[in-house]
Amino acid sequence: MSKNFSFIQPLFKPWQALTALIVVGVIVFGSGVSRSIHPNLLSIQPAIAQRITPGDVWQQVYQQLPNLPKENKYINKENGKVADNNTLISRLIRYHIYVKARSPIYRLDWKLTLADYLGANEIMYDSAYPSSDTLRENPIEGDKAAIARLNRSQRNALVQVLVNIFNPNQNTIAPTPNTSPSPTPKQPQQGGAQLLR
Repeated sequence: MSKNFSFIQPLFKPWQALTALIVVGVIVFGSGVSRSIHPNLLSIQPAIAQRITPGDVWQQVYQQLPNLPKENKYINKENGKVADNNTLISRLIRYHIYVKARSPIYRLDWKLTLADYLGANEIMYDSAYPSSDTLRENPIEGDKAAIARLNRSQRNALVQVLVNIFNPNQNTIAPTPNTSPSPTPKQPQQGGAQLLR
């Protein structure tokens, strides 16, 4: 390179490094590494996945909580029959796992999903809601109303049952109440540095 263009050489090396980083990033993300990591981070553990499929969980939920609304009177688009197995809980589970990609083994994740239904968390989109494309009527509004009719203890029971089913190895024993007498709180002493404690 001639002396006249020697000032370009130092400027060119950072661009080469940036280009190399971009190329490496495209190769890594395009190779499917992110796809192979993603399911392991957001799905059920492999041992549990072999025993539990999300499609079967809704039946276990209704066995344990028979008073939950089924919301299964919607008509199938293809055959015109009532879709009995397309229930509120089956749609809730599919929304939670497949639409929102939330873990099924944590209470907080289920509470976030219920908050979606109550309009207190993320927006639920009609077009992405489970069964919106297979039923004549999109069940989203009916499902939101059904969840809103549940009281807090019913919602907590639903969350606990879902977590217990998806994560049977979790310690679900309730803590025993503390039977020892509680210590008597000390009365604050008046004056000086004691007020700052």
